[in-house]
Amino acid sequence: MAPVIIVLIVLVVLVFIALIKTIQVIPQASAAIVERFGRYTRTLNAGLNIVVPFIDTIRNRIDLREQVVPFPPQPVITQDNLVVNIDTVIYYQVTDARAATYEVASYIQAIEQLTVTTLRNIIGGMDLERTLTSREEINAALRGVLDEATGKWGIRVNRVELKAIEPPTSIQDSMEKQMRADRDKRAAILQAEGVRQSEILRAEGEKQSQILRAEGEAKAAALRAEGEAQAVRTVFEAIHAGDPDQKLLSYQYLQMLPKIAEGDANKLWIVPSEIGDALKGLSGAMGNFGPLGGGSGGGNPTNTGGSGAERREKPSID
Repeated sequence: MAPVIIVLIVLVVLVFIALIKTIQVIPQASAAIVERFGRYTRTLNAGLNIVVPFIDTIRNRIDLREQVVPFPPQPVITQDNLVVNIDTVIYYQVTDARAATYEVASYIQAIEQLTVTTLRNIIGGMDLERTLTSREEINAALRGVLDEATGKWGIRVNRVELKAIEPPTSIQDSMEKQMRADRDKRAAILQAEGVRQSEILRAEGEKQSQILRAEGEAKAAALRAEGEAQAVRTVFEAIHAGDPDQKLLSYQYLQMLPKIAEGDANKLWIVPSEIGDALKGLSGAMGNFGPLGGGSGGGNPTNTGGSGAERREKPSID
């Protein structure tokens, strides 16, 4: 009895193992390669799949989602013989599980080596300055070469990114000094432009101020002249309205004589003929200025018989 029970237990275990090997559950976004006696038979897609136990075997399970693979820094020589370290990141996706299994031994290693060689070819044709400022151009060139080469492997390269480009330490120091010098230069230029603009604005303000001051002085002079003219007219009208006699007029003429002779530079001044008449009238009124009222004596300062004005020389004071 015991051997029969052992045989039954063995059969049950074999049946259980066969069932496990017959039913294959493939997760979503995955694929499995099935081989029968060492040859490719089919590709299992996501879901429940049935295989022949002990005959069909699962060779490889492949993730069909997009993968991100960072590569370590690689030393690359630029066109101007400078060594820079470049970090790259590859975004790829397996589109054909069979080709990714049988067309290349290790597609991750193949992509890495292809990236390094392509990157060296691209950077070798650029100088350092262009390398630092042409990331988009390098990314596009890398993606084009990798996508073309990995297409037969059943892999699609979606993106290639350069994480960092690190030039040598001496070059970094030189670049920092150059950037500092450029910043100082821009600051000096901006300061000079500010001073220049300030001087222009100050000059414009002074010019406008002088123009306004001149206009104000002109208006003030015009108003002052108009006021003086109005005062003269008022005085003239008042005098004529008051009907002054000859004595008052003679007295006013005598008061005007010192003002006519004011100033050391006045060597020539004009005596109106009306002053002689005024003096004659004043001498006749006062009665004690005989020489002034007479005819043509040597002490008479006026010429009563003449018309208009007479030129008199003022003695100069040396």
